[in-house]
Amino acid sequence: MNSVREINDPAEFEAISADWHQLLAQTPGATYFQSPEWLAGYWQHFGGRQKLRLLVVENDGRITGILPLVVRSSRRLATNVRVLTYPLDDWGSYFGPIGPDPAATLAAGLDYVRSTPRDWQVMELAWVDALGADDGRTADALEDVGLEATCETRQTTALVELQQYDGWQQYWASRQSRWRNNVRRSEKKLAAQGKLTHLRYRPQGGPDTDPRYDLYEACEQIASKSWQADSTTGTTLVHDEVREFFRESHAIAARSGGLDLNLLLLDGKPVAFNYAYHHRGHVFGLRTGYDASAASDGAGSVLQARMIEDSFERGDHTYDLGPGYLDCKRYWLTAARPSFRYTHFPAGVPIAHLMRLKRTVSRWWRGGREVPVTGK
Repeated sequence: MNSVREINDPAEFEAISADWHQLLAQTPGATYFQSPEWLAGYWQHFGGRQKLRLLVVENDGRITGILPLVVRSSRRLATNVRVLTYPLDDWGSYFGPIGPDPAATLAAGLDYVRSTPRDWQVMELAWVDALGADDGRTADALEDVGLEATCETRQTTALVELQQYDGWQQYWASRQSRWRNNVRRSEKKLAAQGKLTHLRYRPQGGPDTDPRYDLYEACEQIASKSWQADSTTGTTLVHDEVREFFRESHAIAARSGGLDLNLLLLDGKPVAFNYAYHHRGHVFGLRTGYDASAASDGAGSVLQARMIEDSFERGDHTYDLGPGYLDCKRYWLTAARPSFRYTHFPAGVPIAHLMRLKRTVSRWWRGGREVPVTGK
């Protein structure tokens, strides 16, 4: 018989860590962002403004699924609204329940949420890969527990689906010939200036793993010489708001075996970087950049090509280039897949009613509609 218990303190993660990792290995489309290590590190920096509601689903005392949720205050309609949602917070592309049966885990967790005092005003399950790994399970789970929800496209992510190709050569041949020629010319131009080397640091993990902060600092130095230094997003490696978070997360990722750091070196000098996380063949490119002085020589494109070629050799199955900026990613991607947002507006909650009304009017104004996504 299923039962659900709630964890509100990340200090309790250690007690279920082994089960968590076992379930994560069985989770369809799992990413590093669903690991206990990432969530604990994220919580250390940003948890003060949120409430953790991590739901552990058990059957006869055995953990069968984990549903990480948070309640955070979000600015909507010129007021603060308490939103029950996933903890991803736009760091990655997709998120969902952890375990081999995500629909059952989500249904059990949502049924539990309904039975407890409501500390939220709106439920918003965002970053759902409804057309991919989720395969409509979120819609089914919401329907099974009787929670009416709207579904809307949230953002679109660029993917390189390596498993579709018989190696690097077949993938590379599928790219536009003009683009391939541009990358080759860039590589020749750089090689004429010195020896080109692709360095990839993907440690196996363990408590004694060297984080190689020298490599991380090389990424920071390149970022400080690139467009990222002037970016106003506040989320690049060199922004004060998140710099310490990135640095501490780096060590956590290295020790947990989730780090994937790439550098392009010219005569030993770093000229481009790609900072990523990986989990069982799924690579997420978190941040990338190149030395502005080498930009005209295409250092970033050369590194991207070498990284993808190496991913084929390692047996990776997916390289997630991240959401947005699809125009500059179009040469590499093999699929542009949206994520979805499922929102439940409880009856009797005025702000929830106003939010739903606003979204309905906005869709009508844009000539759009709610997107029905279901696995049934």
